[in-house]
Amino acid sequence: MIQEFRDFIAKGNVMDMAVGIIIGAAFTAIVTSLVNDLITPVISLFTGGIDFSGMGLAVGEGEEAAIFAYGNFIMALINFLIIAWVVFLLVKTVNRIKGMAEAEDEAPAEDAAKGPTQEELLTEIRDALRAQRT
Repeated sequence: MIQEFRDFIAKGNVMDMAVGIIIGAAFTAIVTSLVNDLITPVISLFTGGIDFSGMGLAVGEGEEAAIFAYGNFIMALINFLIIAWVVFLLVKTVNRIKGMAEAEDEAPAEDAAKGPTQEELLTEIRDALRAQRT
């Protein structure tokens, strides 16, 4: 069982996944900072600086009243939509760059793999047959 576990850990997929999770956590910090420090202030200019996080509805009276904090939900939803949009744009850009790189790599390989045309092969066969007759 220990050997199976070692084999599982040694596989490339597990290591790739671990690297992806670590990079994803670091990337989350970058995107969160982008949203909180750059995009949210711009949005607050258009909404008049409204902070939804303080909005709520008290259910009950006194100190025992429960707070229905719908403002926090609204802020979380806005943050999610902004983060999802930024990630979408980044993934789209990375895929475009990756596609261009793959196209550059495939173009020379396709030219080399083509080989001689049908006419060139027939000409070579004809010349080889003539050479055998003489």
